[in-house]
Amino acid sequence: MHIKAFRVQNFRRLKNVRVDLDEKTTIFVGANNSGKTSATHVFQRFLDPKVRFQIYDFTADCWEVFNSLDTAPASAGVELPKIYFDLWFEVDDHNIHRVLDLLPGLDWDGEPVGLRMVYAPRDSVSVLENYRKARKDRKIGSDAPDAAYKPWPMDLTDYLSKRLTSEYEIKYYILDERQCDADLNPKPGYEPFYLGSSSTGASAKVSALIKVDFLNAQRHLTDAESHGRAEDLSRRLSRYYQRNLQKFETDLEALSAIANSESALNEHFEQAFGSIFKSIEHLGYPGATNAGLVVKASFNVQSMLSTSARVHYMLPPINGEKAQVLPDQYNGLGFKNLIYMAVEILDFHHAWEDVEGQRPPVHLIMIEEPEAHLHAQLQQVFIRRVFELLPEVKDGFHTQMVVTTHSSHILYESSFQPIRYFCRDSTDGVLHCSEVKNLSDFYNGEEKETREFLQQYLKLTHCDLFFADAAVLVEGNVERLLLPLIIERQFPQLKSCHLTILEVGGAFAHKFQELLEFLSITALIVTDLDSIAPSEGDIIEQDEKGRVCKTNEPGAVTSNETLKHWFPKLSSIDQLLDLTDHQRVIRREGQDVGNIWVACQTRQLAEWGSEAVELAGRTLEEAFALENLQWSQDSSRRVIGLYIMKSNQMTLRELHEAIFKRVRNLDKTRFALGLIAEQDSSWKAPRYILDGLIWLSNRLSPTPVTIPLTTGEGR
Repeated sequence: MHIKAFRVQNFRRLKNVRVDLDEKTTIFVGANNSGKTSATHVFQRFLDPKVRFQIYDFTADCWEVFNSLDTAPASAGVELPKIYFDLWFEVDDHNIHRVLDLLPGLDWDGEPVGLRMVYAPRDSVSVLENYRKARKDRKIGSDAPDAAYKPWPMDLTDYLSKRLTSEYEIKYYILDERQCDADLNPKPGYEPFYLGSSSTGASAKVSALIKVDFLNAQRHLTDAESHGRAEDLSRRLSRYYQRNLQKFETDLEALSAIANSESALNEHFEQAFGSIFKSIEHLGYPGATNAGLVVKASFNVQSMLSTSARVHYMLPPINGEKAQVLPDQYNGLGFKNLIYMAVEILDFHHAWEDVEGQRPPVHLIMIEEPEAHLHAQLQQVFIRRVFELLPEVKDGFHTQMVVTTHSSHILYESSFQPIRYFCRDSTDGVLHCSEVKNLSDFYNGEEKETREFLQQYLKLTHCDLFFADAAVLVEGNVERLLLPLIIERQFPQLKSCHLTILEVGGAFAHKFQELLEFLSITALIVTDLDSIAPSEGDIIEQDEKGRVCKTNEPGAVTSNETLKHWFPKLSSIDQLLDLTDHQRVIRREGQDVGNIWVACQTRQLAEWGSEAVELAGRTLEEAFALENLQWSQDSSRRVIGLYIMKSNQMTLRELHEAIFKRVRNLDKTRFALGLIAEQDSSWKAPRYILDGLIWLSNRLSPTPVTIPLTTGEGR
């Protein structure tokens, strides 16, 4: 038996999402503030009675609904916002008896078993009545709009910020999978069967099925004194010892050793404190009727590990000598973290085995950011071997793990199947909510060759794509080197965003089409026109190497796979050069504002002497040269590689032809490094790249960005 999926509605960023869980380990990934932590905290809110809901757990649009009811009549039809949490279980033959009370009917035939938990008002009418009474009875204060003091409650949201736990409770329902759609949403008109509420003991139905443990990211690993939530490693080992290891009470030799030590220490205390107690007698104590004073040692074997024992690290012996022992603080935090997590996970497992009464068949362990302090190899070992820590369980019992991470190295050890990608909703609205993408759907839907290519590529590039605010796919090494420099000089606002730059090449960028569209991630594709002369019969795929031509060649076509087969699916260079900004954006069905921009060379004014003509480069290097003719033809910049001998004697057409030929044999990496090392920063970045970065900035930043069509010094 295991959790197949869960659905959350109206909880923080999770307005309405479904999350499928792998039978063993599921990995939650995504950019910061994308909802990963919310997806774990919802389990705490609904399944741990010690953790209480707050008004801030409701999605932001629910606050507007609360406040819109300020003046609504307190009638039976009033609907206050609720938080929904649906759990769906796959049930095996060993556990059918455990879910008999949750089956939707006698005709149940092995479908997933659904349990709905709703954080809802105890009574909506009473909530409004109590709120209005509190408004009427509130302390006297100024209601003026500009008054600094606002008496509580100002509105219904403010009222519930203090009264939520008394006005709301968790209610439990049985869900029938046959009355839900393919995405496990109940069909219109379907009313789930009501089991009861937390106040009537219905929560026992859930606790009998599942135990959830959390290994939080804030792990304090030192044996030094600490405060608050901190817990040292030795104390953690003590808890594990008390619960799981063989107790001292059964070891007579250990008890005898402790008793002898205690007796010897008592003799020492009697000598050390005897003079002090003798002096106190001069003050009239103890006197005839008072008890005397004595200091005695008391060894509590249950607490010895946490009070008197400390974790130490033993070095290997050298030349047969005695091994050296180092205190706790002399070992690295990475190994401490690894030890701590291992002990914690084992302790969770043994505590699950020791549950009083009927042991829940499902154990869910949620691990937050296990990569803390671990180097890349340890991260990979952890995620690969974490299940090997646990002893085998009996038939009918099952452990699942959920790992939230920002580590690309942990993803390196995973295929697409266990990944659940949390992303900000791509719909064009003001509500900040998230979507959850099940990568196993992509894995099963994509053709094998493309799937294997993407998996291998993402492993080699550390999978940064899954943690970025946006992705930039570039043609080659030159773009990868120059783009950060252009961003630093002209788009500083993008430096505060998490961008991943992937070098994919024009021949392979189109293989990312399905993945980028599936993830709905904002992406900028920077590619080249790659113009070639048309062949007979318009068969442009063959013998392309010998047909390279300038972009102004009549009838020129592109050899770029991205432009031909992904977007905009055009071959004609003239048509590609005539694209408007609106036509460069890829939009999903129903989208007004797309989330992918394809940037390729555009016509720009090239000036040489008295001549000025609009030209377009075939590649980045040619486009750069045409937009920086005077700068690149300075003999002091020969190292860049674009300088043409006697260029001052050439016409613009002749110079363009010479640059075109030079670029074909240019050392492109040397060109990029030369620009990076160049002290004179007056060169201009190619306009098509600037246009793409302007679009990207406007997608990621609320402040509109524009770059003039012509710029002067320092661009």
